[in-house]
Amino acid sequence: MSAITIVVPGYDVAEYAAEALDSLRAQTRADWTAVLVDDGSTDDTGAIFAAVADADPRFRVVTHAHQRGLGAARNAGLDLVETPFLGFLDADDLLTPIALETLLGTLEGSGSDFAAGAYVRLRPDDEGHYRPGVVQSWVAAATDPARVATTLEAHPAASGNIVAWSKVSRTDFWQRTGLRFPEGRLYEDQVVAQLMYTRARAFDVVPEVVVHWRQRADGSSITQRTARLDVLTDYLEALRAGIGILDAAGHTAAVAERVRLVRAMDLPPLREIAHSHPDDAYRQAVEAFERGLAALSR
Repeated sequence: MSAITIVVPGYDVAEYAAEALDSLRAQTRADWTAVLVDDGSTDDTGAIFAAVADADPRFRVVTHAHQRGLGAARNAGLDLVETPFLGFLDADDLLTPIALETLLGTLEGSGSDFAAGAYVRLRPDDEGHYRPGVVQSWVAAATDPARVATTLEAHPAASGNIVAWSKVSRTDFWQRTGLRFPEGRLYEDQVVAQLMYTRARAFDVVPEVVVHWRQRADGSSITQRTARLDVLTDYLEALRAGIGILDAAGHTAAVAERVRLVRAMDLPPLREIAHSHPDDAYRQAVEAFERGLAALSR
């Protein structure tokens, strides 16, 4: 029987999907199954998913007739999980070969609700190839050194690791706490991650790199489109909501860590965009968000 189900959503990622699925098949642990969710793609993503499922019974495919968004695609996969553990892989990213062995191994030993690992950016070079970078400081602060059966009180910097695909969880943790991804909005991971940290009885962190997170050369990744006012609105709301979850749960040290990190990493590029943005509503949104952060710091 498989130990873990990996939910792999994809929308128009035909250029990258085969490599992502190859990274799953290359795992040093083979006791996995995968749900591939084609979220209404208009390119060959669906055909790639269907071909790999025909060749390997560990894969099954769910097809949405129309695009419903990343949150809905992940939730559709979650509904089909029957294994003790679950995880996520976006169909344009790559798992490192030891990802499942590392994350499952610590959970099986600790009994924690979930485990989070480190990740690096996969960036295009001048020749059109993608090269992995180094572990960034905020990722290292969240995952290094390894911690077993820790909590947000003991390790508030863990709240900086807000991406779904860097984690493996016990399925009953999601069922017990009612975790689902928000639908109809961007940056779904922010809220879910903070709910995971605040609802977990305990979690593990490991310093090993488990994912290469692709920054697409064509600039189509959602994290590369924050100059759009509608994207900015969802981005700031997700940041605000994630911090609000920590605050409501009384995790003051984690709130301080998130505010510090957002000020250092998220705000500087947004201020730069706002300085020359043609729509003054962009600047107003960034400044209002900054005022909210200042109020939390008093």
